[in-house]
Amino acid sequence: MFNRIKTLFGATKGKPSEGETAKLAEEWNDRKSKLMEAVLGREHDVVMHAIIPYAVGGALDLYYFPHSIPGTAIATKELSVLPEQGSSNRVFSCYELAMFTRHPLDLDTAKDDSTPFGRAHSNINRILNRIAPYSASATLNPNETCEFPAKMEHVGGKCLIFDAYGSPSSEQKRSFGVLAIIEIHRSEMDFARSAGGAELIQRLKAGGHYPYSDLDRDPVA
Repeated sequence: MFNRIKTLFGATKGKPSEGETAKLAEEWNDRKSKLMEAVLGREHDVVMHAIIPYAVGGALDLYYFPHSIPGTAIATKELSVLPEQGSSNRVFSCYELAMFTRHPLDLDTAKDDSTPFGRAHSNINRILNRIAPYSASATLNPNETCEFPAKMEHVGGKCLIFDAYGSPSSEQKRSFGVLAIIEIHRSEMDFARSAGGAELIQRLKAGGHYPYSDLDRDPVA
């Protein structure tokens, strides 16, 4: 498929037609979904669609992967609409985002903040919808950290670290991958900034906290 896309864009004078682009996007979405399942496990058959599409300024659609590690992975699929395009970093030429909670998938309570899964879902939803548009203009690399401004609504002061999820620890750039976002304690953020993000990731793994964003645990630093 990649060769066909390169041929189309390289050999055609001007832009491909709207129909050709739509077909390529559909093919890429199918391929990307399989690549994500190889990393995150089998995808759930329910998608939480946004009322206003992300492409025109609305919120992200959310995709659920509850069949791999205990708990639930919640991921995006709108950062890379075509291969080799969209959010990228030094490891991936294009990627999608994922966050993890230990709570099992319960879509009936996803919008109920009085429940454990509902609170985790709301937190992940807010973080993903802040980081996704930011990633279009900023380079977010594995082992790097991020802190939201204190006055930002809902997410102000939250600390994050990024990781190339399910990928070997290599700096060699690959065509597509999943960039995990992990919420961390402030003391862990300070540690990552002094000792390095890779060292914090190793501590999270050793403590059994990786790749989850649930902060009902003791800090590892």
